[in-house]
Amino acid sequence: MDDAPHTGPDTGQDADAYELVASVGPLDPVVALLREFLHHSGAVRAVALIDHGLGEGPALVDVGQLLPIEVVVDERTMRMPHAVELDVPPPDVPNVRQLPPFEVNRETGEIASMIGGLEHYAEAVLGMTRRVGPRDVVMATWSTNDPDAPISITARGHDPLVVSLGEDEYEMEPGWPPPAAAL
Repeated sequence: MDDAPHTGPDTGQDADAYELVASVGPLDPVVALLREFLHHSGAVRAVALIDHGLGEGPALVDVGQLLPIEVVVDERTMRMPHAVELDVPPPDVPNVRQLPPFEVNRETGEIASMIGGLEHYAEAVLGMTRRVGPRDVVMATWSTNDPDAPISITARGHDPLVVSLGEDEYEMEPGWPPPAAAL
């Protein structure tokens, strides 16, 4: 077994090195928005890549179900308790509701849900991008009947949405979903 320290992706720092914080300052509203979105939608993970000039590069905010919130700015990794109280106004969460898990088939790329289910989640993720910024990226992930094939929807500004099924990615047609598709 290798006894060398494990390092994070381009930082060269110990992957387990982080700073425990109760606030991430100007990113607190993004943390609150992602956390509330997670709770309203039943997503297992919500992530935003924020390009607001808070550091040298973009900031990554990662909120997982029942996990500490992780924020990475430049080479600094911060974690905060999931239930931490933030001094921000209540977030304006897009209209989203939790749906039953999708039935998926990775071999065929088929996704089955209640009528309009995938479109409903796609509209909600698009709503998140409108709240965080047009240059920012938002991704939300939901579990399915196949634990190895969660569904993720990624949006950025007016770019086409990307739907991922496990490791497979599908770039959607521009304009999908149609605005009337929301449940």
